[in-house]
Amino acid sequence: MGEIALSGQRFRRIPHPYSGQSADVESLLSDNVEPWPHLTELLQNYTADWVKDESKYGHYESVPTPVFENQIFEGPDTDVETELRLSNIRLGRYGDATDDEDPTTSGRYSGGLFSGRFSGRSTGSDAPDSTVTKASKHYGGAPLLPYEPVFNWLAARASVYGQRTPEIPTALSSSGGLKISVKIASLNFQAGLVEPWYGTICLYHREKREKLSEDFHFRCLPPEFQDEASNYPRKAVFSLEAPSPAICLLVQLEKHVTEEGGITPSIYTRKEPIFIPCGSSPLFLYIERDKQKLQVWAKMIPFREPFAWSILPLFDAIVTGGVGGFSSPTNSPLPPGVLGSALMETSLDSDGRLIADSKPESVSVPVLVDVPTLHRVKENYTEEMLLVEHPSGQSSMLSFQEPKRKVQKPVKATLRLEIERLGSDDHETDCISECGSFNNYSFDADSHSLGASFSGRSAQGLESTKTFHNGHQKSNSGHRDLQAGIGSSLDLRRSEFRAVEFRLGPKPEPLSQLLHLLYVYPQSVTLNRKRNLFIRLELRVDDGDIRKPPLEALYPRDADSSMQKYVHTQIDANTKTPHFHDEFKVQLPTNLSPDHHLLFTFFHVELQTKLEAPKPVVVGYAVLPLLFASQVIRLDGTLPIAKELYPNYLKDNVKDRLEYLDDGKTVFKLRSRLCSSLYPVNERIRDFFSEYDRHILRTSPWGNELMEAVNALKNVEASAMLQFLQPCLNMLLRMIGDGGETLQVAAFRSMVNIITRVQGETSDGDERNRYLVQYLDYAFDDFGGRHDPVYPGLCSVWRSLARSKAKGYRVGPVYDDVLSMAWFFLELIVKSMALEQSRTYSETLPPGEELPPLQLNDEVFKSIGQLYDCLLTEVQERGKKGLTLANKLNSSLGFFCFDLLSVIEPRQVFELVALYFSKFCGVCETTIHEYKLNFLSIICDHDLFVEMPGRDPTERNYLASMLMQELFITWDHEDPALKAKACRILVQLLCKHEYDLRYQSLDDKLYIAQRYFPLVGLILDEMPVFYALSSSEKREILVCVLHILRYLDDGSLVKSWQQNIARTRLFFKLLEECQELFEYKKAGADGLMGAMPVNEQGKGTLCYSEKLSPAVNHFLSEASRQDVRILLQVTKSSPGPQWIFPQVSPDASTFWKRVSPVSNSPSSPNQPHSLREALAQAQSAGRGAGMALKESLHPMLRQKLDLWEENLSASVMLQLLEIVAKFMDAASSQAIATDYTKLDCITSIISGFLGRSQPLPFWKAFFPVFNNLFSQYGATLMSRDNDRFLKQVAFHLLRLGVFRNESIRKRAVVGLQILIRTAFHYFQGLSRLRVLLTITLSELMSDVQVTQHRMDGSLEESGESQRLRRSLRQIAQENISTDLLRESGLPEGTLSALPDGGCEQIWSWAGVHELSNSLLKAVEAAVGHALLGPEVMTADKYATAEAYYGLARAYSNVPDLHIMWLLYLCEVHQGNQSYAEAAQCAVSVAGVVMQAIVSKGDHMWGKEHVEALRKICPMLTGASFGEAASAEIEGYGSSKLTVESAVKYLQLANKLFVQGELFHFCAEILELIIPVHKARRAYGQLSKCHTSLTSIYEAIVEQESSPIPFSDATYYRVGFYGESFGSLNGKEYVYREARDVRLGDIMRNLGNIYEPRVIEGKQSLHIIPDSRQVKPEDLHAEICYMQITSVEPVTEDDILESRRDRHSSKSVTTVSARVFNRFLYDTPFTKNGKSQGGLEDQWKRRTVLWTEGSFPALVNRLTVVKSESREFSPIENAIGMIETRTAALAGELDDNRLNEGDHPSRLQSLQRILQGSVAVQVNSGVLGVCAAFFSGEPSTRLSAQDLQELMAALMEFMAVCKKALRIHARLITEEDQEFHSQLVIGFQSLTAELSHFIPAILSGF
Repeated sequence: MGEIALSGQRFRRIPHPYSGQSADVESLLSDNVEPWPHLTELLQNYTADWVKDESKYGHYESVPTPVFENQIFEGPDTDVETELRLSNIRLGRYGDATDDEDPTTSGRYSGGLFSGRFSGRSTGSDAPDSTVTKASKHYGGAPLLPYEPVFNWLAARASVYGQRTPEIPTALSSSGGLKISVKIASLNFQAGLVEPWYGTICLYHREKREKLSEDFHFRCLPPEFQDEASNYPRKAVFSLEAPSPAICLLVQLEKHVTEEGGITPSIYTRKEPIFIPCGSSPLFLYIERDKQKLQVWAKMIPFREPFAWSILPLFDAIVTGGVGGFSSPTNSPLPPGVLGSALMETSLDSDGRLIADSKPESVSVPVLVDVPTLHRVKENYTEEMLLVEHPSGQSSMLSFQEPKRKVQKPVKATLRLEIERLGSDDHETDCISECGSFNNYSFDADSHSLGASFSGRSAQGLESTKTFHNGHQKSNSGHRDLQAGIGSSLDLRRSEFRAVEFRLGPKPEPLSQLLHLLYVYPQSVTLNRKRNLFIRLELRVDDGDIRKPPLEALYPRDADSSMQKYVHTQIDANTKTPHFHDEFKVQLPTNLSPDHHLLFTFFHVELQTKLEAPKPVVVGYAVLPLLFASQVIRLDGTLPIAKELYPNYLKDNVKDRLEYLDDGKTVFKLRSRLCSSLYPVNERIRDFFSEYDRHILRTSPWGNELMEAVNALKNVEASAMLQFLQPCLNMLLRMIGDGGETLQVAAFRSMVNIITRVQGETSDGDERNRYLVQYLDYAFDDFGGRHDPVYPGLCSVWRSLARSKAKGYRVGPVYDDVLSMAWFFLELIVKSMALEQSRTYSETLPPGEELPPLQLNDEVFKSIGQLYDCLLTEVQERGKKGLTLANKLNSSLGFFCFDLLSVIEPRQVFELVALYFSKFCGVCETTIHEYKLNFLSIICDHDLFVEMPGRDPTERNYLASMLMQELFITWDHEDPALKAKACRILVQLLCKHEYDLRYQSLDDKLYIAQRYFPLVGLILDEMPVFYALSSSEKREILVCVLHILRYLDDGSLVKSWQQNIARTRLFFKLLEECQELFEYKKAGADGLMGAMPVNEQGKGTLCYSEKLSPAVNHFLSEASRQDVRILLQVTKSSPGPQWIFPQVSPDASTFWKRVSPVSNSPSSPNQPHSLREALAQAQSAGRGAGMALKESLHPMLRQKLDLWEENLSASVMLQLLEIVAKFMDAASSQAIATDYTKLDCITSIISGFLGRSQPLPFWKAFFPVFNNLFSQYGATLMSRDNDRFLKQVAFHLLRLGVFRNESIRKRAVVGLQILIRTAFHYFQGLSRLRVLLTITLSELMSDVQVTQHRMDGSLEESGESQRLRRSLRQIAQENISTDLLRESGLPEGTLSALPDGGCEQIWSWAGVHELSNSLLKAVEAAVGHALLGPEVMTADKYATAEAYYGLARAYSNVPDLHIMWLLYLCEVHQGNQSYAEAAQCAVSVAGVVMQAIVSKGDHMWGKEHVEALRKICPMLTGASFGEAASAEIEGYGSSKLTVESAVKYLQLANKLFVQGELFHFCAEILELIIPVHKARRAYGQLSKCHTSLTSIYEAIVEQESSPIPFSDATYYRVGFYGESFGSLNGKEYVYREARDVRLGDIMRNLGNIYEPRVIEGKQSLHIIPDSRQVKPEDLHAEICYMQITSVEPVTEDDILESRRDRHSSKSVTTVSARVFNRFLYDTPFTKNGKSQGGLEDQWKRRTVLWTEGSFPALVNRLTVVKSESREFSPIENAIGMIETRTAALAGELDDNRLNEGDHPSRLQSLQRILQGSVAVQVNSGVLGVCAAFFSGEPSTRLSAQDLQELMAALMEFMAVCKKALRIHARLITEEDQEFHSQLVIGFQSLTAELSHFIPAILSGF
């Protein structure tokens, strides 16, 4: 890892921003200051290079954050994969997409889930091929990345208590306030530009009446006055601390003074221009003579006079707040937004905060502005007079304070300015004005009085001056060379003037620039007569001879000139009280002496035209000593004017001899402003500098004066001290370093006092004062190596103080101060050490190598150790009291160790760390334990933390070991906040490693993983500690564990698995926790799709996401407060996370209105704009707070949140899959123990994979692993011990077959085929697998939504059901199997491959096809059942029974399921009072159980008993449950198929048969129950059975002896014709109804059932009441037909050929024949189309129907499967009628009741039949038949055979009647003799009538 180390040059030298920006400081630097060491220190402070420690705040370069792609989860959206692919193509993000390279993911699963970075792969282009190959092992991306998608190293560091942040000096900062560029575009007069014009521009504060900047001088010359130098364009740059509506630009114009008696300035204010004819066209010209006079006068007279002024408002009067600043006012000539908030572009950082956008595009473009009207005044004015608002309130209309001073007419001129707001990149730091900058914020309250002769006042208030500059330095540009910077500054000075800002704010700042200036403002002179007066200013070094030239120390007005000796003011002509508006800038000498003074010379000049320029006449002199003026920052005072000066005029004795104007009154008023960083105003500081000089020069032994001066610094005001803070600290440190013990202590105490007061008064509540931080980071360079380092002396004096306190000595309050400022001294010590280290080794260090550690001597390290121990004691004692100081001190000690790790030997630092944790060992109090976590967070953030050695040479990374130990101890702490904080530390640390550019190679990641892997062992050893954590804490830990395992080498992982089985099981328990905690539940989808249940959506903690890092919630909380437009400003150059946002229109934000904290815009009435409102709405709506928060997010943020959660779940699951694959490989190679009997370590993981919602990349990676699992461990997994696992696998594979995503469905089909292949190999068949799949399919169907509503409200089959059926069909489609395997990433021979040890291929596509069909039948039955709907199931009992029967039949290969659906059907029949059908269901259930028992070899029953049941329930025939019973599945199988169950269901059948009066079945059932009771000797039950048998047989006798034949049911044939009947159309059924249901009843019932359905189909229903044949082509399409015919059950085989009628068949049918599957009905018809006719024309069609089963059945209706019919002619019909009556009478005579002696019942039946046979009317009965066929025309058409058969039937009929009469005569009593006589008479009469047709009949009777 050599390339990771920092370069040997630890420090970066930064040229002082102000050291070489102007040649003006050369005079200061060239002065000899050796006699004044304090000046040497001051100059060194303001000119020496800054030294910045590059590693102090961490060295971190981040790799680009990966771009997360949408994951395809199964959800409510149709075909999500296709939609995403099309969307991506539309956005141009992908080219042609292929199946292998799915555009909805980042690519192949081996490439990771995210684009932008390869998962686990080096991003460098020089990575070897082997590295790339190794990286491809990863199935997905690192889980840590989506878990912490907004990781920001700076934000993570800032979360640590006491975290130090760099403070960039103002000179290097881009936040220097507002910067405005002003350029003179043009100056035009109505009268023309005929003479030179001059002017000044400055910033002015109208309310405070103060100048905010120095004057910018400009000139506008006519062509006659221009030269090469004057063509230089100049512009001014003004800076502001903050905008204000009171700030304006003050513009003042001046011109050459006007000649007395000449042309007056009124020509510039005339309303009308002067037109003078010239040629043919008038020209606007001056009179040529006047023009020449003006030009000559301007060249002759250099003096100028004020002419006009104006102001230009810059800002609005209403502060809009926020980041924007101000917008232009309505009365401002600037366009709106030029200086307003529109230019303050903002963006969002990774913490969700607003940051200023420094892009060049955000800077405004220059605008041209015309200055408002220029004003002239009659009398002279001051700035205070003119800047007063007009009473009308308009700021542009100004008037004088005094009513007498009236504004004259405006000047007819236009001044055009070019104004531009400058961006942070418009200027470099070296572009500073020639005058530099100055910062003075206070005056010396102890300054002496200015004296009687010099009356004045000091500034009342705190003021400041500050140079306008841009401190922002581009990172890619080096610091300029000093000489080059000077040249650049000189060039820029010609074109650009950077005005000094005079700050008026109350906050002081340290002086950071070398300036020694005095601004002088002459204001007015009071004279006794009118004069043309001007003033000359000069700086003199002494008062010896006034004729000596003064110093060249005055700045010129134009940039083309050098420093001047003299400068003069304007002329205020012909007035007694001249006023002046000039600003003089004086460069002060380096060392001020009492003789330095300013000399003001007053001149009067005659303004009349002469041959030569008029000569000024001296009026007087005024003197201002510099030491006197330098005692205050701002001076307002007056001076007397002397008529003449004598040598040594500054001496008091000479002053008395001088003669003054106006009797010595102070008639000259002036103002001055001191800007000096060399000369302090405060007297105590001056005294300290003086004593410091004496101490350094050793001019006299130091004594009480030096001690007093040092101690006096404690009494200097903080504002005054702050100005000279850095040089004072350097001087005190010099004393601490090389002074005696007494001086060291005094200097240290004074230094503590100074920094404490500076911290308290200027920190604005910050823990670390920014000026002190800037001093430490930049200014302090330990004297540049010129003296001994500071740290030994500083450590020694501090240790002495600390040990004195520890020993109980009184040290005073200074000790508390030093503890509060410990951070300052500790950092000072470290930087001193680091500077010594750099100076010691940097010169001899080869390039690119790191600095060796600094070798501390034992005494110094001992001193540091003792000091450290004392400070730890303070932390412990004060921390127990809960003092904040303890926490601050603890952080300071952490940073101290952090810094020392880069300076001294790390093992020496480890001694300090060990000392820390020895004091705070184990589980401590909450406060102290929090200190430990803060300490860990600090030291572990070191740049080289990963590379740290161990405390012992044989160890590795002592800090990492300590970290893991302390984190685990914290997880066992009782405070939840500490647990969460410990988890955060671990996550942030791993994120730092992961994003660190230095650790991107695989070797580095492996090294890091090995260092952290012991943490996994700690967790496994103490799993109760882990289980006691909350869900969020577990997620934090587990995502770190997965990240460690991801990059860990296989050898280390396998070695951990080899330790013991129990530990390995715990390891995989952790992985199961990962599955549970990181599962992605897509809200809005159903449970089948792995979605979040409705009752769970939105519950949980009050956060946006429970799955992601807490940092994400903070990020979203911050981001949700911003405006929508901010989210779109994500630049490519940003080092933070890169987001992909959809393209939106500019008005995209209008659909989601939010309220920003800085905005006053109203919020949307429908959306919450704050957390409180979101929660309130959530509670009112009954929703969870978590979902309310998420819904309150902007849609774009909510989209990102979903994206992160999707990618997190996907990466976690893929990482788990990768670990499982490694375990499988290790177990198969016998690298680990193989005694996992059920492989339960990974089977639960596999089940968890399948049972949870997974994205498409996971399924692509899963099935190759799934195939390897069953190939390697098929025998183990297919054993009965793993039934539960197999059931779960089968269930979830079938579930995947329902998904909308076609890719997932195809892989589910392949998974099922892998199961089938394994079953073939290890079971030699599919019986057991068929049962298992059927069971799981039954469970799945309860989750699948098999129906859906159409638009009209009706039901149809759903897409889920269709997809499931398609998947089940594809299992057996051999033609697509190869393609499916290829798409799933498996070899084409996967299904035919032999397992380990196999020798024969037994795969059978026929068996697979059979399995597929059986499963499809189950699905179809479920669909049919669901399509009925609740309304149909309530109204249509027939369809309901069929639906349940279909389900029972579909699951017939699983006894438990078959029985379950049969029992459901039984309950339905009982509810409909269909007891026969219910009893048949119970018989079927008992038959299933009995068959299973018989197949198992139980001797309780035999096959004959099963056959007996099949006679009762013929539908039981053909059902085989042997395979199902033997293929027991956990929870299903023969364990429930017992004899007791069979007896229970037989008893139920018996009960139901009794209710249905089918007693003959009851007897047979009881015969099956009795053997069981006999075998078990249950005599009580036997007694009950025999009693029941007795009752049953008695009921059977009663039924058979009834005179009315018993009928248990009626049967009807129903035919359906019409499209509205759906699947019933064209089918015929036989319905079994109760015996009391007549034809009309069933017509009405069926009409009620089907009429609504027909009406919905927009058709009408018509019932065909007769039984004629229906021809579909004769039916109307708009009508649905239903034909209902009563049918009779028959048992005879030749019934179709029999001519007999069936009306009397019941009389000859035994009661025991109650099972029917054939039915008959007769249809009369005639050849002429009529249904009825005479006997001679009446035909009959007999139809016999065969049903699908036998009645009574499991359902109420059976389908007609066969139908045959035969037509009978009239004669055959007649013969059949006669034979029917004959058979009925003969049957009555042969009845067995005769033998039983049941004469009454026999007599009644016989009388009824005889009466209908012999006592007939004419033309009815047999007499009608004879009349129809033996007479007339019909007899001629009949054949002789037909007539003979008819006569034979009649003769037999008469013979039976005669026999019946004889028996009747024997049976009757005397009461029936009369009835018998009537029957005999009727018989005789019938015989006589028949004899007319058949004469032979008389001979027989």
